[in-house]
Amino acid sequence: MKMEFCKAAKTECDKIIAKYPEKRAAMLPVLYLAEKEFGHISPEVEKYVGKLLDVPPVKVHEVMTFYTLIAAKPRGKYHFQICRGLSCDLKGCVKIIDYLSEKLGLSSDETSDDLMYTFTPVECLAACETAPMMQLNEDYYGNLTKEKIDDILKENS
Repeated sequence: MKMEFCKAAKTECDKIIAKYPEKRAAMLPVLYLAEKEFGHISPEVEKYVGKLLDVPPVKVHEVMTFYTLIAAKPRGKYHFQICRGLSCDLKGCVKIIDYLSEKLGLSSDETSDDLMYTFTPVECLAACETAPMMQLNEDYYGNLTKEKIDDILKENS
């Protein structure tokens, strides 16, 4: 099967590339688009993006291994990112991490077999004032407690 964007994504990719004086400068936005289109960035997607940007696939791979925000493997429908930065640590994030890990049945950086949940402790989500906190997909949740985790899970399952 040939790896390529759907027509709408290809049009979007062309618009992104046109914004930059050099194609390779569009690497991150094209990778984000590719992740949206294909679900994650596999080695085949790395080769495809390299071809689009006229760079060797190894250059795409270098970017992939540097930036943790781009998925190199499939993520669940619900991606829980728990902050473990200093403020969150001082406010008890370890208990929240352990509790959510137990509730989801997942260890750090794991995705459930049914691709419903991914659990990722992260270094900082820049919302220290609401510590302990997490990001679930695009939404932030702060001042976490076990009860609040239970409510969030009920809403998102």
